[in-house]
Amino acid sequence: MQKIRLLLILLLLPFLAWSQNWTDKIDPWLTDRLQDQPTSGFIAVLKDQADVSAAHEISGKVAKGTFVFETLQEKALHTQERLLAQLSLQGVTYRSFFLINAIYVEGDMQLVQWIAQQPEVAYVYDNSTVVVDPEEPVIDKTIIRGPTAIEWGLERINADDVWNLGFRGQGVVVGGQDTGYEWIHPAIKEKYRGWDGVTTDHNFNWHDAIHQIDPNNGDTLILPTNNPCGLDAVAPCDDHNHGTHTMGTMVGLDGDNVIGVAPDARWIGCRNMERGLGTPATYIECFQWFLAPTDLNGQFSNPAKAPHVIANSWSCPEGEGCNPSNFDLMRLAVDNLKASGVVIVVSAGNSGGAGCGSVSTPAAIFENSFTVGATAENDTITGFSSRGPVTVDGSERLKPNVSAPGRNVRSCIRNGEYATWAGTSMAGPHVAGAVALVICANPNLAGEVETIETIMEQTAVPKFTDQDCGSVLGTEHPNNTYGYGRIDVLAAVQAALTLLDVGTTPVETMQVRLDPNPFKDQLLLTLIGPAGQASLELFDLNGQRIVQRNWWSDGTSFQNLLTGNLASGMYVYTVRLNDQVIQGKVVK
Repeated sequence: MQKIRLLLILLLLPFLAWSQNWTDKIDPWLTDRLQDQPTSGFIAVLKDQADVSAAHEISGKVAKGTFVFETLQEKALHTQERLLAQLSLQGVTYRSFFLINAIYVEGDMQLVQWIAQQPEVAYVYDNSTVVVDPEEPVIDKTIIRGPTAIEWGLERINADDVWNLGFRGQGVVVGGQDTGYEWIHPAIKEKYRGWDGVTTDHNFNWHDAIHQIDPNNGDTLILPTNNPCGLDAVAPCDDHNHGTHTMGTMVGLDGDNVIGVAPDARWIGCRNMERGLGTPATYIECFQWFLAPTDLNGQFSNPAKAPHVIANSWSCPEGEGCNPSNFDLMRLAVDNLKASGVVIVVSAGNSGGAGCGSVSTPAAIFENSFTVGATAENDTITGFSSRGPVTVDGSERLKPNVSAPGRNVRSCIRNGEYATWAGTSMAGPHVAGAVALVICANPNLAGEVETIETIMEQTAVPKFTDQDCGSVLGTEHPNNTYGYGRIDVLAAVQAALTLLDVGTTPVETMQVRLDPNPFKDQLLLTLIGPAGQASLELFDLNGQRIVQRNWWSDGTSFQNLLTGNLASGMYVYTVRLNDQVIQGKVVK
């Protein structure tokens, strides 16, 4: 009997350990929320996540995007099948994601506990409301502009000089996820991809991720009609003004109203906020749609319809549900979308008054987000523009990447009006439009996100400050106030034109690539350019040189770095070839 009892205990030990561990898989924020209300939305993330790192070796944006889409979708289909079947049997409301292998679910604490106990589930996250950085519009009735008058921000980044070269964004698609878009506004209607000048087709050009009224908007009764756009809108609609304003800065043009950086680019959009309030699930849904846009019924996903660049002028603060325990939700979404060849431009945030370390919310904090600070008319940083380094996740990551005009920015809003706003929300669209001009100048750069970001950083006008943030002095370049500086799209386009073909560098110019980024135990450096003496130096954020390597390059060379002894964090590299120098960053 004693042996039998011992055998039973041994057999039960794995179950007991597992049954105790599942309680650690529930977000405390969600537990607290369900103490105050009977049901809530939450996101169950599965353990088995797809690896799309091989996309870095694929040339061509469509091929790259197709590979990422098919890899992610296949992983989700195979690993979610059993759990989705069980949820369907229980009559549970859910939405399956593939951009990250996860399921959005609505239910009570009993359902949360059941899902947490499923072996394929890694963690159950809260899905709280998040808030757009508010900029109240100042209506500008002076809509008649002089024949040569363009908005100051466009002139400051030299967008007009790029237009004079014949590059106005033609052939490039920009995307925006925001409060929606008044697509019929004269400044952006002609640039909407769903309008050909005669007929309208919103399939693959518009998606609404708002499926329910957010109770935090303070309505007396929760009704779909509370939102001026309704729910699941079948045509682009803006319930707030914010989205329309940002899109105008990217592509807007109406007669003498010259407000867009890339006025001949086409745009598509996704609404991710309900009157300014969103959730991680709505943001992820839009990120996913941009990877492979669908028709209005959410079917026939097509990565060939994906935009080249998207602007994200929103933040997800900890006080509203985003905290270090769930940062990985959007980080993974950003990583996978970038791997597909989409440049992800994100506004840094408007918390600069808090000083250093105020770039503190998703998606601005992530390495694979191209984060933008805001400058004023005198070409200095604005007081509200958030500063780095990123401390909230312990990375000490340098942010922002670059800066752009963000104060007194005039653009379009609803009802055919124009307004002047201030915020990093206004700076980000300048950069997204600039990316469109770079790709327009050299279409071979489409999908080559790291190359485009490096061009934007290396050609920015260096800016300095007496504010030292983290271990980086304000007199250093880059720094945690301006990043690499205020963008100069003319210089960026000129640099892009020197790259005649991605992967085939002119003999006079060198290209550097470090893969993978982020890396784990090894890092491969690829150097293409003229023959000559080459060197690599790798520094930590304290300026200490970690790696130094010298070699003779005969035109194409590779250096494999074993990095198992390096601590996690960001490192800055300097690669020299003869008299040429390229600097950049990598993250472990």
